[in-house]
Amino acid sequence: MKIPALYPILDADTIGADCVGRELLLAVCANAVALADAGCTVLQLRAKRLSARELLSIGRELRRLLPKATLIMNDRADLCLAMGFDGVHVGQQDLSPQSARLVVGTGRIVGLSTHNAAQFTQALAEPVDYLAIGPVFACEQDSGPNIGIAEISNARRMLRDSGRELPLVAFGGITGSNAKSVLQAGADAVISDISASPGDSAREFFRLMM
Repeated sequence: MKIPALYPILDADTIGADCVGRELLLAVCANAVALADAGCTVLQLRAKRLSARELLSIGRELRRLLPKATLIMNDRADLCLAMGFDGVHVGQQDLSPQSARLVVGTGRIVGLSTHNAAQFTQALAEPVDYLAIGPVFACEQDSGPNIGIAEISNARRMLRDSGRELPLVAFGGITGSNAKSVLQAGADAVISDISASPGDSAREFFRLMM
C-alpha cells in the first residue's frame, strides 16, 4: 500500500472532550471532513474512552461521509469490519497482527506500532501492510522513551535489508515544524494528532513538508 506523507489521527477523546451524544459524532465528523478537504486521504480513528456503540456510530458516519478515504480503526479489528473501514492499526499491547489479520482478512490493511529496534525486527516477519515506529519525540499520548531521528534511519535500513516493501510510518511528538526532518531520515509518512484547526493544520503540514 501507499501512505501519503501526512497520516492524521482522529482522536475522538480529544476532539469530543467537552461533547456528549450526537455533539461528539458531529465534532469528530467535522474534523475528518476538514482533514479530507485539506488533502488527507488516510485517516485513523482512535478512542480509548468511548464505548463500542459510540465508536460504531461515529465510524459508520465517517464511512458514509468519506467513501473514498482510506479509514483505519485503532486497536479494534472487530469494529473495523462493522464500520466498513479499510483496516486496523494495532500496538504492542493490542491484538497480535496475526489475530488482527484473521479477523479482517487479506483484503484489509493491518498496521503495527513498534517502539525500538528489537520490536521492529520482529515486526518484519508479521503479516502487516505497514510498520510504524516511535515515539520519535517526547509527547503525552505515546508512552515510553522517545527514539529520536537516528532510529528512523536505522528502521529504514532494516526494512531495506529485509527485502520487504512496506511503508515506514513515524509517530510521536511530530509537528509541522519537525515532520520534514523525520521524512528526510527515512520515514514515508508521519502520524500526527492535529485536532486543533485540523484543515488549516493539515495545509500547514503539507506546506512545511515540501
